[in-house]
Amino acid sequence: MNKLMTMARQFRDDENGAAMVEYSILVGIIAGAAILAILAIGFWVTGRFTGLCTKLDGKAGGTCKAANGTGS
Repeated sequence: MNKLMTMARQFRDDENGAAMVEYSILVGIIAGAAILAILAIGFWVTGRFTGLCTKLDGKAGGTCKAANGTGS
């Protein structure tokens, strides 16, 4: 019976599961922030290229298609 009580106390005091849940939440938050940062940078770069294409369209006889990302 004493051994069973000792095992029950060890199980109660073990915090490995709680730490794993906390680390999982932390990893999820970091991954979400990284995805949002990558998307924001992508939209910013797309906007910059679209603006540049708009300014250059028709200059020096060339054409620029911002939607395709092509030009001549």
